[in-house]
Amino acid sequence: MKTKLLIITVMCCALSGFSQKAELKAAEKALKSGDAASAKTSLDGIQGMISGADEKVQADYFFLRGKTYADLAKKGDNDAFDEAISSFNKVLSIEGPKGKHADETNQRLAAITADLVNSAVEDNGNKEYEKAADKLYLSYTLSPKDTIYLYYAASSAVNGGLYEKALSYYEELKNINYDGSGVVYKATNVATGQEEIMEKTQRDLMVKSGSYKDPKDEKSPSKQAEIVKNMALIYSQLGQDDKALAAFADARANNPDDVNLVLNEANLHYKLGDKDKFKSLMAEAAAMAPDNADLQYNIGVINMEQGNIEEARKAYRKALEVDPGYVNAQLNLSTTYVDEGNGLIDEMNSLGNSKADIARYEELKKQKDDLFREAAGILEEAYKLKPDNQSVLTQLKNIYGALGDTENFMRIKKLLGE
Repeated sequence: MKTKLLIITVMCCALSGFSQKAELKAAEKALKSGDAASAKTSLDGIQGMISGADEKVQADYFFLRGKTYADLAKKGDNDAFDEAISSFNKVLSIEGPKGKHADETNQRLAAITADLVNSAVEDNGNKEYEKAADKLYLSYTLSPKDTIYLYYAASSAVNGGLYEKALSYYEELKNINYDGSGVVYKATNVATGQEEIMEKTQRDLMVKSGSYKDPKDEKSPSKQAEIVKNMALIYSQLGQDDKALAAFADARANNPDDVNLVLNEANLHYKLGDKDKFKSLMAEAAAMAPDNADLQYNIGVINMEQGNIEEARKAYRKALEVDPGYVNAQLNLSTTYVDEGNGLIDEMNSLGNSKADIARYEELKKQKDDLFREAAGILEEAYKLKPDNQSVLTQLKNIYGALGDTENFMRIKKLLGE
C-alpha cells in the first residue's frame, strides 16, 4: 500500500511538471503571435506551481512573464510595468548576472525604462501628473545612474500639486547631491513626433535605426539652486514654517539675485506676523530691480493681498512708470480704489434717517463716488493704450454702472458689443 502511494505521488509530480512546460509553451506561442493577454492567462494558470519547480523552470517562467507584462505595458496597461519589472528582477535573482537570460533581461529592463519615460511624457501632456511622477520615479529606481528621471519626477509632482511627493523627491535629490548640469541628449520620435530625452548611446542608436531624427545636444545648468528654492516654497505651502525659513536661507545663499525668493520669504514672514521683516524684505526686493515692471507688479500684488493699499498703489504706479501699457497693473491699481469705495458701503447702509446720519451718508457717498471715478480714470487711460482689452472694458462698465453714469455705461456696453 505504501509503494502504491509513492507511485501515485511521483506520477502527480510528473504531471505537474508536464503542465508547467505545456503552459509555458502555450504562453510563448501566444506572445510570439502578439496575443499577450492569452500568454498572461497561461502563465496565471501555473503561477501557484512555480515555487516548487526547479530553478531553470522558474527562470523561464519569470522571464516569459516579464516579457508578457512588458508587452501589456507597452500596449497601454500602466499597471503592468511593476509586474514586468519584478518578474525580470526575479530572473536575475534566480540566475545571477551570468545566467541564460541575464543579457536579454537587462536589455528588456532598459527598454522598460525607456517605455516608462515615454509614457510619462504622454501623461504630462495629458495633465496626468501623478501617473507621470510615479513612472519617472520608477524609471529612476530601474536606472539609478539616470538621476535626471528623479528630477523630472519631482517636477511632475509639483505640476500636479502633489507637494509632499515632490518634497520627498527633492530631498532625495539633495541627499544624492544631484547637480543636473551637463548635456541633455534629445531626439524626435518619428512615430509620435514627440521629442524625447535619452542616454547618448541609446539616442545615437535610435537615430541610426531611423526610428528617431533631429538629434540635439543641449547644455543644462546646475539644478541645485532650483531644488533648494522649490523645497523652501513647498515647506511654506505645507505650513512647515520653521523648515521653510531654514530652506529660504539656504535657497537665498544659492540664489542671491533671485527677487522672487525674497518676495516669497517676505510673504512667509507676514504670515508669521513679523511685519517689520516683511517690510524690510519688500524694500530689499524693490531695490534689487527698480526697473523691473513685473517685480513692481508682484510687490503690488503681495501688498494688496496683505491689505497694504497705499504700498500696493505705489508699486503698481512704479510698474506703470516702467511700462505704461502694463494692463494688469492698471486693472489692479483701479481695483484698489474700487475696493476702498466698496469698503464704505457697509457704513452707509448702517446709517439711519437722522439729520446727522443723512449728512454722514452724503459725505461717504461722495468719498465712494470719488474713489470709483479715480478707478474709472485709470481704466480710461488703459483703454486708450489697449482698446480691445475686454477686462478693462468690463471693469469700466461695472464702475460706471455703480456710479449711475448711464451715458458712459451705455458707451462701454456698445464697445463690448452688448
